[in-house]
Amino acid sequence: MKRFKRCIFIPLLMVLLSCESVVDELNTDPNNPAQASATLLLTGLQLGNISIHEGHTARVAGLWSGYFTGIDRQYRDIYFYNASGGLFNVSWQNIYYGVLQQTKLLEEQARLTNNRVIAGIAKVVKAHAAGAATSGWGDVPFAQAADIAQFPNPVFDKQEDIYKSLQKLLDDAIADLETNQGTTPGVADIHFGGNTTKWIDVAHTLKARFYLDVRDYANAYKEAQLGIKNAEGSLLAPHGTSSGINENFYFTGRSITDIDSQGAYITTILDPASAAYRGDAKTDERARLNFYLTYTEANGVKSSFKHNYTSTATKKGVFAQDAPFPLITFQENQLILAEAGYRVNGLEEGLLQLNKYRAYLNEGGYIGTTYREGNFKYEPYVAADFTAGGIANKKREAAGDALLREILEERYITFFGQILGFNDLRRTRKEAVVVPVPANNGSVLPERFVYAQDEVNSNTNAPNPVPGVFEPTPVNKK
Repeated sequence: MKRFKRCIFIPLLMVLLSCESVVDELNTDPNNPAQASATLLLTGLQLGNISIHEGHTARVAGLWSGYFTGIDRQYRDIYFYNASGGLFNVSWQNIYYGVLQQTKLLEEQARLTNNRVIAGIAKVVKAHAAGAATSGWGDVPFAQAADIAQFPNPVFDKQEDIYKSLQKLLDDAIADLETNQGTTPGVADIHFGGNTTKWIDVAHTLKARFYLDVRDYANAYKEAQLGIKNAEGSLLAPHGTSSGINENFYFTGRSITDIDSQGAYITTILDPASAAYRGDAKTDERARLNFYLTYTEANGVKSSFKHNYTSTATKKGVFAQDAPFPLITFQENQLILAEAGYRVNGLEEGLLQLNKYRAYLNEGGYIGTTYREGNFKYEPYVAADFTAGGIANKKREAAGDALLREILEERYITFFGQILGFNDLRRTRKEAVVVPVPANNGSVLPERFVYAQDEVNSNTNAPNPVPGVFEPTPVNKK
């Protein structure tokens, strides 16, 4: 981290959309970043946060979660779990300089002007970025991060301690936001325009996510009840149609022919022609398959699965040029209610919450409107559907296990292209009920990202030896 203090990630979105590269043609003096206005800093750290969740780490997570397939060059190597620290240098920079360092500066400015609204928003964004760091890498710098002058070699905090600190940080953020004290950031807040109610809901959903990560299902359920209440409250990364400027990250990378979804696990459960298809008399997944992926078809057999970048005036795929990218959403919140509700209160509550989500999908949900056309159906389940021999219990297992499998599978499909799918697979891997994504190489599945090589080289407190991709993070060793 101490090598990153000369890197600047704001304010240009172009910087973040060009393979998350770092450039130096910016209007902020890197030696005096505190001179930037609070609103400029807020926009910058929000853009930096987008790059974390939509950029390189999301692609790697997708390759390791049965969403994507690596075809050639570096993506083929990553697909087969050959990952080095150098692959994560920029991701690490985006977290520690692009968000955490900028948040520190912004909080200092907000404190001087007693602007608790901006401080609260900044804390939620910081928690989101730091959560991605600890979920992906395990033990990481946190308490001493973003203070290079005092801590040139920040210690790596324990993962469980970081999750506790993130809960406290989000509590502080909610308290700040509830005051409505300070000047609204307006359009400088690229997500909600300073709407504190929406930010409070997002903070509760993020708290629920972090409780889920550590398997504290009671608190996850409690926080999700206070979380995002409808699709309009979702935190999304906004995108536009300016080439190389504000496009969806996946659309920008569409020219990368080294990655697609041919043979990926997700195609097998969404394709009605597949033996593993998850549909039933109450579930039709054709619209979601077509929204996510394009393919060729001959004699009923689909092949050449590629990501859907379609960006016409009448049809937009999941990775269309101006498609917003999900960061913290109503979909996630409702599915936390379903999973945690089942684990805490049993089948009746889990089924109730799952059916609320299916009702949302049955109205079209997040699926592009032109892909529906009668090709989707998500009718409500009843308890009998999950008994042995029921339409949602193909494995003839216990009813509760069948419901949990349905919920986990729904989460897996909903989180296509997001890091969350990778998190879920690791969290549930040792349980009896799992989403059975097969290994791409051998029989062992990856458990973590590799520590950035720049950090390992420059921080004397970096782990030695550096854990490999198959070493579970502390919370997933249990």
